[in-house]
This record gives sequence, structure tokens and C-alpha cells, in this order.
Amino acid sequence: MPEAIGYERVGDIVILAADNPPVNALGHAVRQGLADGLDRAEAEGARGVLIYGTGRTFFAGADIREFGKPPKEPHLPELCNRIEASPLLVVSALHGTALGGGLEVALSTHYRIAVPQAKVGLPEVHLGILPGAGGTQRLPRVAGVEAALDMITTGRHVRADEALRLGVIDRVAEGEPREIGLSYLRELLDEGAPRRPVGEMPAPAPVDFDAVHAAVLKRGRGQLSPATAVRAVQAACEAESFAAGLKRERELFMELMNSDQREGLIHAFFADRAVGKLPELEGVAPRPLAAIGVIGGGTMGAGIATAALLSGLTVTMLEMTPEAAEAAKGRIEGNLSGAVKRGKLTSQQFDTLTTKALTLATDYAALSEADLVIEAVFEDMEVKKQVFTKLDAVCKPGAVLASNTSYLDINQIAAVTSRPQDVLGLHFFSPAHVMKLLEVVIADQTAPDVAATGFALGKRLGKVSVRAGVCDGFIGNRILSVYRTCADHMILDGASPYEIDEALEAFGFAMGPFAVADLAGLDIGWAVRKRKRAEGLDPRARDSAYADKLCEAGHFGQKTGKGYYDYAAGAKARVPNPEVMPLIEAERAAQGITPRAFGKDEIVRRYMAAMVNEAAKVVGEGIARRPLDVDVTLLYGYGFPRYRGGPLKWADMQGLPELLADIKRWAAEDAYFWQPAPLLEQLVAEGRSFDDLNKEAVS
Repeated sequence: MPEAIGYERVGDIVILAADNPPVNALGHAVRQGLADGLDRAEAEGARGVLIYGTGRTFFAGADIREFGKPPKEPHLPELCNRIEASPLLVVSALHGTALGGGLEVALSTHYRIAVPQAKVGLPEVHLGILPGAGGTQRLPRVAGVEAALDMITTGRHVRADEALRLGVIDRVAEGEPREIGLSYLRELLDEGAPRRPVGEMPAPAPVDFDAVHAAVLKRGRGQLSPATAVRAVQAACEAESFAAGLKRERELFMELMNSDQREGLIHAFFADRAVGKLPELEGVAPRPLAAIGVIGGGTMGAGIATAALLSGLTVTMLEMTPEAAEAAKGRIEGNLSGAVKRGKLTSQQFDTLTTKALTLATDYAALSEADLVIEAVFEDMEVKKQVFTKLDAVCKPGAVLASNTSYLDINQIAAVTSRPQDVLGLHFFSPAHVMKLLEVVIADQTAPDVAATGFALGKRLGKVSVRAGVCDGFIGNRILSVYRTCADHMILDGASPYEIDEALEAFGFAMGPFAVADLAGLDIGWAVRKRKRAEGLDPRARDSAYADKLCEAGHFGQKTGKGYYDYAAGAKARVPNPEVMPLIEAERAAQGITPRAFGKDEIVRRYMAAMVNEAAKVVGEGIARRPLDVDVTLLYGYGFPRYRGGPLKWADMQGLPELLADIKRWAAEDAYFWQPAPLLEQLVAEGRSFDDLNKEAVS
């Protein structure tokens, strides 16, 4: 087994080459190898040291296998200080990515060179922490305070050309990292260039850190790590010495390490990586995917087609009339134009996608050679059955037939075909070319290679794919319907939509449920309510008609200019629609309800308890195989604050016994709505957590 750090002598230069595939993570062996390599180089009388990474990247960050384990010496902060203090001239040569601890190692060297394609960054805030090995102290000294604050609080990756302009690196050169690094170090030695420890550079001038802190905290919707990082950068400017600044950085780092937010973000990090790993699909090859069909060119269908085109697939867009097909093409072109404006697509690529990769059709026969067809028509079971009957007649054997339904029974849809094994649900979220979540809905007869094809498509489209079973609403919308009903109940009992939105946005949601409803369109919920009433509501259910009256008046939310809010001044300048509260007050009076006040804490507790309780039912019934599947679904599809980890991680951190006690107390008021989930009761009785279930599933 090769050493994690190779040692090579070239004249008076020592080369320390990282060999810790796949990303040269800064695990213990790498840290120890760098420290030992420096000791040996100094003992052997070398004049300079080059540090670089073999394989595809420089050090891409910490070793995730060490997360949650006691750290072993040498710790990264001490290693960085050791590198910087070396009496030799130390150069780092960067390629791939130098992220987190990788960039901190580079900043501890005296000079830095990179290939043009390299990227650097300090993304620790996304894990709920801050750069803890000198990054908040060294980066402001080379790049300035404003640039350092931007990089550290956003965690964004910076390309080599920008990093050069900012002073993060000293030179950009084409070539292999070893060769350009060796050449640069030789040049520096020949010129008699001095050591240049960043820690010995003057402290940068301070800015209004209180104002920056407040702005970053607001932008992060309550996430602590970016705002705390501001205070660490402040120490770089105001501490009495570099060593004092490092000490303050470490104190703030440890505060975050011990926070619930760090625990939530680490959970989200690992859940992202586990969600697509399904034991039943291990070794199952997906079916070929090159050409797909999309039926229905509305907002959703056009978004799906856009995502497919951007991934290199050819797309046949089927509409009912030539005019509708042209309108669909216009929506797709509008989506792709946005990619051109953002520099993600060239004009030539735009032309190729819209003229060669996209085909318009009005006849189902055009889908006869498609590898996979996604139906994205109106959310009506009879309409969807008609579509799948036609697809069954024209699609080639082995073609995957997928429905983009949000709620409807995939088993019923599959039953109208002669090939139910080829049918599954692919529930995209709108706008489909932007939203990351894809629910892959596996019906009773879906073949394993069809399920694998759904996940392969999701990966190709850059989605986070979650396996879901069949029920009304699958994972996300089933849970949504319950916590949204909880919000509706609070409105009947005395809360306003605006109080609820405000409380949940303070909790960390990007938007409250009523603002979200306005964005999605109130007609969607109206259609669901009418369908459920037609199917027959339980007489114990609490129903209300105030939202229907809004729709009957033509107020569907942002798209009509009014919903729960009035958007006359624009989508961002939402103000309460004055027509809403009189409708709610009339509803309360008609039902004989005396309204009471709701505090923010109670609003959040009830809303979250409803979410967790239904999520526990979804896991207990096997609709979601693991609690982490629920967490990922809510994180990527429903605006759940990432730093809280997901609803079931939040529940674990709150304490399941306390949460169950609240649910049982509320069940005494409304036994129909508040039915404790059997799985939640079982976990409490056994003293276990949702995270225990995740660990069992992964192992």
C-alpha cells in the first residue's frame, strides 16, 4: 500500500506528493505524512518544498470518514502552523479543487501556483462550522476583508483566474501540477525570493463588522455558521496578534462544533450521500437512456424537457395541437435562454438543443422509439389512464413509461397497460429544470431495472433522487397535506396566515405555507380539495371553505396578482390581501369558533409535530424506506431549513418523548387529526431514535 504522502528529492528541492484517492482528503495519514516530510526535508538540508496532489485534485477537504470520531494528532491547525513556520521555502501547486482544509494548507505555504481549471474555496459553513485551521485569519490577509467575507460566508468555489486577481494564489500556469510547481519553486529559489508566511503579513483594515454580521444572519435565515464566521474574520483585523486571532477562530469553531445546527448540517451531508444507495438496486443495470419523450408542454413538462436537453438527451415534446407544441417550445427556449444569460450555455449550444435535440410532435407515433416517456399532463386519473393506454400501444418493448403525477396512484395507472413492470412515477418539482428533488415512485409491479433507470435518469439530470412507495401524495405531498392541514386548523382556531408564515420563516423556512401556496397557485390546492370532497370526507374532519372562496373570486396567488397576499407591487413586496381575514372570520363564525391567540413557539411546535408524526407514519408504512429519505425530500423539495437537518433529525434533537407527549395532549382535543404514529410510539418505548433506524438501514 503506497504512503499517503510520497517523498521525492530533486536536487535541493523536496517534493511531497499526496496519494490518498479519490480526493486526497486530509485524513490522519496525510497530515502525519506532511509533518514527517517537512521534518525530513529540513533535517536533510533541502532549500525548498513543493506540496501537490496526485490524481484528480489537490486536497479537497477533510476526510469524511473521520467525522464524529476523536481527532488524532497532528491536528490540521497545528499542521498548517508547522508548514508556515518552516525555514524552507514552501510552495503548493493546485489543481482540481483546494477546498476547506485543502485551501488552508495552501494558505499556510509561502507561495501558491495553480492550473487554470483549479478552484478554491472555504465551504465549511455548509457543514455548520467555519474554517478552523487559520482560514479566517490567513485569507483576509491575502485577499482583503471583503473578498474573504464573501468566500467564507457563502462557501462558494472560486476559479483560478479570480483567485489570482484576489491574491489567493500567486500564479496560474498550464501544465501538470508537479511540473509547474517545481518550475515555480526553482525560479523563486534562483531569484532568492524570501519566505512569505501569511501569518506575518499585516492585519487587514476592519470594516463595519456589526452591520455585516446582521446582514449575513438575515441572509442565512437564522443559520449561525456564516454569521459566526464574520466574527472570526473580525478577529483577523482586531486581535492583538496573529496567534490571538487563531485562538479566537478556534473558540468560535468549537462553539459551532457543539451546536445543533452543525449536527443538522452534518446529518444532511451524509443523508445526501446515502439517499440514492438502495440495497435492492445494487448490481442492477438501468435500461439504455438516449431519447426520451415528454407529454405535455406546460410549465412542468417544459421544465422536464429543459433538464433533459441540458443533460445531453434528445427530447420529443408531444402536445395536442401544433399551436400548443410551439408554445411548449417557446417555454423551453425561455428556460434555455436563462442558461445562456448565466453563461452555462453558449448561443451555438442553444441553437443545437432547440433545433436538433428537440422535436415537436402531435402524434403519439412519434414516441415509438423513445427509451423513456414522461407524462406531464393534467392531474386527473382518467386523463392519465388515456395517455398510458395510448403509450402502451405505440412505445417499443422495454421502453420505460413514467408519470409525473404529484398524488395519484401509480398502480392504477400501470394497470391500464399490458406492461405494468415498465411503469413508475417520476415526480419532478417545479420548475423542473431548477428544483433538485425527484421522487422515484416504485409501483407494485415496477421491475428492478426500471427503478434503476429512474435513478439513473435522476443522476443524469443532476437531481437528488428519493425512492417512494405508492400512496396519496407519496412522501413529500402526503406529509405536506398533513402539516398544511395543521396550519389550516390553527387559522380556524385564531391564528392568521400571516402570523403562521412569519413564525415559520423565523424558524428557517424560505417561505411560509401560505406564501408557498400563492407561489404554486391556489387552484392546485382547490383541485385537491374538490377531489377529496368528491371521494367523501370523514365526518370528523375539520373542513373550511374560505380558501375556496378566494379561488372562486379568481385569486390564485402570484399568477393572478392576489391570493393570501396582494402582489400589486411585485412578488417580493407581498402585503396581506385585505379580502382574506374577513373570509376567515366569517368561516369561524359559521362554525361557532371563538378564536384564541397563538404565539410563535406554539405555531412552530404544532406545525412541526404534525410534520414529524405523519413522516413517522410514512416510514412505518414503508412508503419511505428510511427516515433520511423523508429528511432529504423535505430539504430539497419543500424549503425545510438545511441547518435543522430535516424534520426527523429535528425531532431527534428535540427529544422524541417530549414530542410524543405533545401529540397525545393535542389528540385529546382532536383525536381524528392527532393520531400518534405507531412507529413514533415504538421508538419512544424502546428509547431509540430515527437516527438509529438510519444507521441500521445503512449497515
